[in-house]
Amino acid sequence: MTESSIPPRPAAFSYPGHGSNARTGIAICHGFTGSPLSVLPWAEHLAAQGFAISVPLLPGHGTDWQHLARSNWHDWQGAFEAAYLDLAACTDGCFVAGLSMGGAIALLTASRHPVAGVSIVNPGLSFYDRRVRVIGVLKHFQHTTLPIQEEQPTAATTEDGDYSRTPLASVHQLKKLFAATVRSLPRVTAPVQVFKSQSDAVVPPTSLAMLRRRLGPLLVDVVDLHKSGHVATLDVEAPEIFARSSTFFHQHAAHNAASTNITSETT
Repeated sequence: MTESSIPPRPAAFSYPGHGSNARTGIAICHGFTGSPLSVLPWAEHLAAQGFAISVPLLPGHGTDWQHLARSNWHDWQGAFEAAYLDLAACTDGCFVAGLSMGGAIALLTASRHPVAGVSIVNPGLSFYDRRVRVIGVLKHFQHTTLPIQEEQPTAATTEDGDYSRTPLASVHQLKKLFAATVRSLPRVTAPVQVFKSQSDAVVPPTSLAMLRRRLGPLLVDVVDLHKSGHVATLDVEAPEIFARSSTFFHQHAAHNAASTNITSETT
């Protein structure tokens, strides 16, 4: 195997920004058992446009399922929130974005901080499997399960580590994260953009329905993806995600700048 053919290893990604977009930050969160590799093309597209970017590697991710079992949802949320705060401290306005569980973490962060906006892909807030209702008990009798597999995945594959098993203790933590995020939605004040795959085998439609009910007019853009599976940021409609989210970031960064100028002139 040549050096150029070795697949990239999971690692955090950051870019300081350049040009007219350098003062706008975008913190992006990957999903459960994933890594920054699943959103890296998205991050690189935005970095090429000059945005300042931060994609942290969450605790328990990018290694193996045993490591994941030793982390909890506070660890995952805390790592992303710290990355957001670092980026927000050196930009004039900072957005949050995410894939799957990363969408829930982005929304939870938006409920706690004055983010400029939220762009999320197949955000998770609920489960298909009804056994998750008793996961707090089930995890003591069954320690792991097989990960959810899409029947005919079309997304590019990434080497995120050994997640051939999913610890049920971690699924329990995921359930707690989803519940905390749902409770926090009334405190979100930023505009939200959602991309939703119609053939998503991982996140049920109830997640989007919940966002429609809880966010109301703050849910300013919902984009249906008809050809992509769950990891849509690596799938055939990824260019649409990149383009539409870039437009969203430009529009709301300009709106925030205009609002700041008006406030400055009246004080």
